[in-house]
Amino acid sequence: MRIETIPVRVHGRYVVRDGPPERLFVGFHGYAQTAEQHLKDVEPIPGLDAWTVVCIQGLNRFYVGRSIETGAGWMTRQDRDLVIADNIDYVRAVVAALPPAQTVVVEGFSQGAAMAYRAAASLDRVAGIVILGGDVPPDVDGPLPPLLIGRGKDDDWYTDEKFKKDLSSLAGRVRVETAVVPGRHEWTDAFRSAAGEFLARVMTGEYVDQSAR
Repeated sequence: MRIETIPVRVHGRYVVRDGPPERLFVGFHGYAQTAEQHLKDVEPIPGLDAWTVVCIQGLNRFYVGRSIETGAGWMTRQDRDLVIADNIDYVRAVVAALPPAQTVVVEGFSQGAAMAYRAAASLDRVAGIVILGGDVPPDVDGPLPPLLIGRGKDDDWYTDEKFKKDLSSLAGRVRVETAVVPGRHEWTDAFRSAAGEFLARVMTGEYVDQSAR
């Protein structure tokens, strides 16, 4: 038996909430979510109306549990390196299809956190990263733009141990802000508030020296 791989054309799905084209906020959802669901999670972030928002959906779609609800994921361990390359090409294609932005912030929740890190390392003009409840992927090991990384105090998936391990691995590579807020593995208004304050600092140019790419 031989196992081979072959590149094929696929269609990805993303949702856009139009806003000022000079600022682009790119979001990546968690496992079994959709782009539409993720947009609902991030839209209440204070100040996000000053940004065009695009939420990108993972290419791997499936029915969630025994329902007919569609969910999506970003990857499994199978053919990992090939899928990472496919996902990066996919994200670049989505961003290229939008009006050029002067400032880009990427955001990821849970499984989508890894994609946010990869997007930050691959796209131009990324001025900041917002991460909630997801760890740093081992394939991203270079310098990064300023980062807000958060977790719920009672999150039993992205644990305090994982959080501290990520902070250690990021030391010296990136300016890191943290937000440990009440809650579990979920979006909360407390984290949205922290994210809004981070975006405000990006907009005012506070991180301009660190985010030059």
